[in-house]
Amino acid sequence: MYIGIDLGTSGVKVILMAEDGNVVASCSSPLSVSRPFDLWSEQTPEDWWQATDLAMLQLAAENDLQGVKAIGLSGQMHGATLLNKKGDVLRPAILWNDGRSHEECLLLQRRCPEVQAITGNLVMPGFTAPKLLWVKQHEPEIFGQIAKVLLPKDYLRFRMTGEFATDVSDASGTLWLNMEQRVWSDTMLSATGLTAEQMPCVFEGTQITGVIYDDLAKRWSMPIVPVVAGGGDNAAGAVGMGIISPQQSMLSLGTSGVIFAVSDGFTANPAAALHSFGHAIPNTWHTMSVMLSAASCLHWVTKLAQFSSVEAALLAAENRIDHDTNLTFLPYLSGERTPHNDPNAKGVFWGMTHETTAADLVQAVLEGVTFALLDGLDAVRSAQTINDSIDVIGGGAKSAYWLQMLADVFNVPMDSREGGEVGPALGAARLAAIGYQGQEALKTICSKPELIKQYLPNQANATRYTEKRERFQALYQRVKGL
Repeated sequence: MYIGIDLGTSGVKVILMAEDGNVVASCSSPLSVSRPFDLWSEQTPEDWWQATDLAMLQLAAENDLQGVKAIGLSGQMHGATLLNKKGDVLRPAILWNDGRSHEECLLLQRRCPEVQAITGNLVMPGFTAPKLLWVKQHEPEIFGQIAKVLLPKDYLRFRMTGEFATDVSDASGTLWLNMEQRVWSDTMLSATGLTAEQMPCVFEGTQITGVIYDDLAKRWSMPIVPVVAGGGDNAAGAVGMGIISPQQSMLSLGTSGVIFAVSDGFTANPAAALHSFGHAIPNTWHTMSVMLSAASCLHWVTKLAQFSSVEAALLAAENRIDHDTNLTFLPYLSGERTPHNDPNAKGVFWGMTHETTAADLVQAVLEGVTFALLDGLDAVRSAQTINDSIDVIGGGAKSAYWLQMLADVFNVPMDSREGGEVGPALGAARLAAIGYQGQEALKTICSKPELIKQYLPNQANATRYTEKRERFQALYQRVKGL
């Protein structure tokens, strides 16, 4: 058996995977985000560890973990976790959806004009490097104490093994990695006042990085087992869904929204704010579009309109008498990455009247998020070819109503598969299995999960949504900069 641990923004999820690849158990523990100032988004790394420990203790209480052979890690990308020489955390971690470092992005671009050639990506506030420049500019006493910079999941690795390590896919989201060579770039590190000694060692996602402490193994009622490098949440989610070959694609519909496609070698289109990263599989790359607020918009409108649950909100939208509405929603509650690269973009409802209902608001949110995801899909298509259907994972994938809307708006079949709700954790467990069994087991372990249902486009709806999308795109251009 193998364990996959996924450190998300809203919680930690752990799964137990049997030798046959089936998920036999899963446990989770919630997390909250702190937003003390406009554009800020932070979490306390100790909360990550406590949530992980709680989920693992629950998993151990409900299952026999003596047969576990390895652990894999997955997690939210880009987060800046700063440690001193003693291994103590210096400040709350600055998260992926934090937008405070816009000025530092401009500074980094001036210092290193070749950044796109080295990293294949635009300089954005979401990446880790400008976050560190912000700390250097605004908290110099903290910056001066930094001994190690870790990504979120790699802080868990440090607490589990004492090792400072990361994987290529997660390191790709820092702006410090030479993307083609898959190693740290001294040029990019120097531009932020850092050195390679302050970075964790970079491994391929299937490589073993250490073993868990003896006392931790006892606490979790399991043997002392190796911990593999793992992957960033989207790359691990792709591994969980068997997205490992060129042109295969996936939509991750979680807190953020991601279009992920395996590329034929390293390819990039930074002008479209498209991410070009290394995959968690050795010698493999992928392109990725990212919108910062996806399913989080649905949770937000559920509270705003005082529905009892997200499920109740979705049902209200589905059961509206008039399924057509002129209400338009811009889903930029945390700014936006692909394709706008605009941390100051804002959420907007446009077209409300006295007749607008709470259900209309939910419907507009679903449509707005879906239109923004299509913007991301267009960015991916600008750099590469993708397959004729797209797999969907994440919490949003539970809604048949939303999946059908995605098929209609994208005008592409959307595939719901087994394990989609635990995609990154499943991918982490699969990477652990490959690390334990050897690279030759990759194809066998990383097969596609069983198809639950394929959602085919409704052409009448597709035509109607095309017209609505034009208004959606025009609205952003009209309000940009206000």
